[in-house]
Formats: sequence, C-alpha cells, structure tokens
Amino acid sequence: MNSSLIALIVSVAGAGIEYPETPRVDHVDVLHGTTVADPYRWLEKDVRADRAVSDWVDAQNVVTNGYLSSIPQRDAIRNRLGELWNYEKIRTPYRVGDRIYFSANSGLQNQDVLYSRRSLDDEAVEVVLDPNTWSEDGTVALGGTSFSPDGRYLAYAVADAGSDWKTWRIRDLSTGVDLPDRIRWSKFTTPAWMPDGSAFYYGRYDAPDGDAYVGRNEFMKLYRHVPGTPQSRDTLVLEDTQNPRWSWSPSVTEDGRWLVVTVWRGSGPPNIVKALDLTRPDAGFVDVVPEWTDEYDYVGSSGDRLFFMTDNEAPRKRLVSVDLGDPSQPVWNEVIPEQEATLKSVQHVGGELIANMMQDATTRLVRWSEDGDRTGSIELPGLGTASASGGRRGHRDTFYSFSSFTTPPTVYRFDLDRGTSTRIDGSRIDVDLSEYTVEQVFYASKDGTRVPMFLVRRVDMPRDGNNPTLLYGYGGFDISLTPYFSPVRLAWLEMGGLLAIPNLRGGGEYGRAWHQAGTKTRKQNVFDDFIAAAEWLVDTGWTRPACLAIQGGSNGGLLVGACMTQRPDLFGACLPAVGVLDMLRFHLFTIGAAWQGDYGDVEREDEFRALLAYSPYHNLQPGTAYPATMVTTGDTDDRVVPGHSFKYAAALQHAHAGEAPVLIRISRRAGHGAGKPTTMRIDETADIFAFLFNELDCTPAVPPTSE
Repeated sequence: MNSSLIALIVSVAGAGIEYPETPRVDHVDVLHGTTVADPYRWLEKDVRADRAVSDWVDAQNVVTNGYLSSIPQRDAIRNRLGELWNYEKIRTPYRVGDRIYFSANSGLQNQDVLYSRRSLDDEAVEVVLDPNTWSEDGTVALGGTSFSPDGRYLAYAVADAGSDWKTWRIRDLSTGVDLPDRIRWSKFTTPAWMPDGSAFYYGRYDAPDGDAYVGRNEFMKLYRHVPGTPQSRDTLVLEDTQNPRWSWSPSVTEDGRWLVVTVWRGSGPPNIVKALDLTRPDAGFVDVVPEWTDEYDYVGSSGDRLFFMTDNEAPRKRLVSVDLGDPSQPVWNEVIPEQEATLKSVQHVGGELIANMMQDATTRLVRWSEDGDRTGSIELPGLGTASASGGRRGHRDTFYSFSSFTTPPTVYRFDLDRGTSTRIDGSRIDVDLSEYTVEQVFYASKDGTRVPMFLVRRVDMPRDGNNPTLLYGYGGFDISLTPYFSPVRLAWLEMGGLLAIPNLRGGGEYGRAWHQAGTKTRKQNVFDDFIAAAEWLVDTGWTRPACLAIQGGSNGGLLVGACMTQRPDLFGACLPAVGVLDMLRFHLFTIGAAWQGDYGDVEREDEFRALLAYSPYHNLQPGTAYPATMVTTGDTDDRVVPGHSFKYAAALQHAHAGEAPVLIRISRRAGHGAGKPTTMRIDETADIFAFLFNELDCTPAVPPTSE
C-alpha cells in the first residue's frame, strides 16, 4: 500500500471502525456562475491503470472485509444462499434452423451453458458453448449470441471481467469449430445476419486512444462482416462524423431484402430509422422515420411491410406498419391500437403478433393477426412476468417462460394452431413457497400520485413495526420492475424479512407519461415516490426506520444515494450499488452521455440546477449522522464507472458524524453486473445480508440450513 497516499488511519468515534484517510484536493468547477467543489476528482482515474486509486481500493477493502469478517452469522448466511441457489435453471428455448437452443445452469455453475437438441422429445442434448471452461474464476462470460437464420453459424460474444466491451467470435455449428474471426471494440450491438449466413452487420467503435474503461464511447460505426475474413476487411456501411452520440442497431428482414437500422443517441426515446434495400447494389438509405420525435422499435417484416412498436400518438404504445414498396412514399398503418395496458414488446412468429402487455406491472400475452385482428391470448398461470422467445414465419409454435416472486421460472411451449400451452420444463426448488404471500398495494406520493408497490412476506408476518424490511427501487429509463423469482429474495424472506418493491415514476409501467414524470427537472418525483413508500411502510405498521433498509443498483444506486442524503432519519441501512452518484460529470465517461435524456444536460441551466439539487455526491452534509451504508461496485465497471462510488464513499466517510459504519465493497474483476459469476454473486449477497443482520435494529432470523 502506498504510504504517501494513505497517510494515516482515522478512527470514527464510537463505531470501532478505522477508515483510510482519503486525500482531498482543492478542485472546483464554476457552472452557470455556481462554484462546485470536487475534492475527490482524482478518484475518477481507472483503478487498473492508476496506482494511487488501486491502493485506495485495497485500503477500503481491508476495512470493509475486516468489518464483515467479524459478523458471526456471515458464514451461515453464505451457506444458506448456496443451498438456495443450487437448483437447476432452464432458460426459454428458441428455434434456429432445425434445432432447438436453450441455456441452463445445473445449480452453482458460475456461468450458464448453451445447449441444443433436435426436438423436445430428443433426449440427446449437445453442449454448444460452456463459458465455465474459459476462465478459472468464472469472470469470462458469454456476452451475447446471434445465430445465422439458416442455422449454419453462431456469432457469440466473449466478455471479460464484466466489461461492456465484447469480442465476437464465429462458430461453425456443423463442425463445432470456431472460425479465425475476431470482432473487437464492439459494445451495445448484436450482429444482424443475412438469412443465408453470408454476412452480418454490427456496430463498433474505433480502438480507443486512451483508457478503454473510462473514455467516452462516441462515433459508433456500422460495418458488414463476412465470415472467414479478418475484421480489417469489413465494409463500412454507415457513420456520422458530425454527431458523436449517434449509434446504430441493425436488423435484417426475414427475406433478406431490407437492412433496418435503428439510430439512437440516448438510453431511450426518441430515435430515427433508416432502411437499405440490399437487393440493389446502388441503393442508398431511406429515411423511414426521419425526425427525432418518437420511439420506434423494429419488430419484424412481411415482404416490404415492416412492423414497429411506437409511442407516436400513443403514450402506452401501439404497433404500426410501413409499406416500403415505394420507398419514396412509405405508407403507414396502425395494426395494434393503444390499449389501457402498456405495450412492452411484440414477437412476430408464424405470421402473427404476440403482444406483451403490462397491467399494473404484471404481464398479459395477447395474440393479434398481421391485419390487426385480436385473435386470443395466452393464458398464464397467474400474476407475474412472462416473456416469449418469438420465432420465424414458418414456425407453428413458440416458447415462453413465466415466473413470479413465489414461482420459479417455468418454460412452456405454445402451439399456434391449437392455441394451447404445454409445460416443458421448470426450475424446482426444495422450499415450501406456500409459506409466503404477495400482495400489491397502492400508496400516495408527495404530490398525491398513486404508486403501486409489491409486498412479499411470510403469510404469518405480524404488523407490529418490528419487521426487517428491504425496500428496493429503480425508477428510470422506462424500465419496469415486475415480479420474478430470485434465490436472493427467498433468502431474505427466510430470514424473516419483508420485501417491498414500488413501481416508481421514471419507469415504464404506465407508458411515456409515467416515464417522463421522473426525468430531468422532474427527477425529484422519483425520490419522493421512494420516500413515500418508506413512510407508508412505517405508517402502516410494517416496520420502523431503524428496521428499514433501502437498496438499488445503477440508476437505483442514484435513487438510494439521493434518498439517504435527503432523509437520513428514515432508514436504518442503505445499499447503493454501482450507482450514478456524481450527477454533474456522469456524461463524461463511457456511455454516460446517452443518459442525458433521463437525467438532463449540465449545459442547460435549469437542468444543471435540478441535477445539483439532488446529486448524492454534492449533497452530503458534514456533521450529519448517516444511516449504516455499504456502497458496492466493481473495478471493471465501464457502464457506470466506479469513480462514482469511490468519490461518494470518500465524501460520505468525510461527512459522517454518526456511529454507524459507512463502507465501500469493491469487487475485483467485476463490472456493472452482467456476466458476474455465481460464486461472486453469492459472496456479495452474503456480505450485504450480513451487513443488514448486524446493523438493522430488528435482527433478522439466522438462516436455516438443510443439515
């Protein structure tokens, strides 16, 4: 450890914890006439490249590990998590060519394995890819797949240490041998194949000049790659040298005629759409959607007719089609009109459309014809979350999975001709889930807005104000929190905990208006919704502040950070994970500029004022007793760079005047979350629950074991 950096150890009065002293620098920015101090600017540097930051990480982890290792129940919690996690997990299958593909995990494998079989009745299952063989510690993961429609090739992405950077490889599925191709510097893209596997289209960035893990991701380019050729010979298809944030998501129509490119510049709407007639060598791109006014998501095609899901004149979205028979005069038609429920996605299979509708944060699957006739629905086992895998025009079935808070994922085959579902597989866990109940309540936020919230608990839980409660939220980017099964949540329930999940504004549960009500200068609504959820849990007798923990990741980490700075009296423990915590500089790193559609732009004074008003890093007040807090992040997170968490933790330790611990837990060789190996996930969860066990005033139960 660099002694010149970590000059001395500071003891927190009464807490018995000694924190490393973090040097403060005299750095200030002047924004719109306001002087903003940034004393921990140096912690933004890449931990892999900067010795001082790496030493700081090591010093913080020593303190955090010392605290966690002193909790006697930590091992029991980890052991029980391992037992609950150890069940077979089957993911939703899909058809490619003449085979069925699916991913599965035998229980505690670090990474899921990709398998194939010829039919559902065929007991012979073949391993296609096993990422568990790629690294000893499980930190090299499968980051994405794309099959050529003819079933000849599989493009698959290798992701190292949780980074968003992917290296795409190509496997010849007939031989099981990889081609020599290596597609590097790719992010936020999935290859779009020609039907015959002759080529695919993909987006990539230029090789970074500086650090690859904190530098801005700008000027994505769209390329065409031919299997068996080096990346250096790829053909540039589309770029924009004037707009650094413009990015490309390619699709190829089922007949191979049209290359459809969704152009995006942020994490959500609006976007534009371009199309290229691949049958005409001299053709140029057609502006299908030329204006940045609404959201258009490509769904599928029928000849020259392309289907899009859009929020144009439909805040809860609808499905439309455009006929490109005469590209100079595209003709638009409505197929699925806006409904009371929110349209979340549409699968195009067997010549029909399966709409995934959301009603109060639970799924409905509805069938429609391509001409806009509602033809029925897929009956689900209950209220929960379902997703279909889609297919192609010639398929007469599709697959979907269903799960809820108390139902492990179950896979079904849906027969399009008969309109019937057949269970084909499901996860089985040796726990009596009838001991738990789920209810949905509605509460009033600060401005009177009615907000839904799921409560998951033991059937016999008393409403006596003494229940350890975990309040989890997100509230952003049009993302919806719906019921799903998790061994992590089951462990919390077994420990006697109450799980509360509100559907905050900023999410996508009720369409565009709900989302936009939690963005930019309206972002405070999200925090008000979350604080109101906490107050409701206390006022109705389920818990009290000393028994209440709040948790969220990424944008949810921002949520936790903002709420704990605004209402430190309301919570007993706070768990901000991989959070966006410096709201004045998020846009300067990796893909952060794409989030300005949700958060706002510091160059606009009104949005700057709103950002500064709630930015967690800037609103910690010295001399305040903050709740027990454990910040978590990974050193290779290049989505929300770990500097956010580093700076926030340093500022929190400096400002904190209470006795509760305020710690940061930094995983090595871990990113934003995707691809994190099972062992690492179990260890992290065990530490989080041990932290809550030690700090909440109403002690959770010691986890049971199978022994």
